[in-house]
Amino acid sequence: MRIHRLDPAVPLPSYQTAGAAGFDLASNVEMTIAPGAIVLIPTGLVVEVPAGHFLGIFARSSTPLKRGLIVANGVGVLDSDYCGPADELKIQVMNVTERPVTVLKGERIAQGVVLPYVRVDIEEGTGATAVSRGGFGSTG
Repeated sequence: MRIHRLDPAVPLPSYQTAGAAGFDLASNVEMTIAPGAIVLIPTGLVVEVPAGHFLGIFARSSTPLKRGLIVANGVGVLDSDYCGPADELKIQVMNVTERPVTVLKGERIAQGVVLPYVRVDIEEGTGATAVSRGGFGSTG
């Protein structure tokens, strides 16, 4: 997978262990995030995700617990066609604490996992074809 650095000082992402599924993504700036605020943290990277795949952006397991930051949309999705010269990967985070949180330049805040996907043909139906199951918790 090709990655273009918008800032030559930005280190390339890397897997931290031989068994890691995700590679760490770091902030390219220092910024303070107000309590309850949602912000975009720039990485200084443009990522060329392989065709037929997307880059899933997940919180690092320690970030919510230690820093109080979560990936605001649950999981970020970076499509393979979002890789133009100005299409910088930015991580949308939310500060879930009651205090400002400062993110330092170079601080690892999320992880990326490259995943394949399947596209389907979408067509309008005339009605549901299965029996309704009753909603949340309907199987016990």
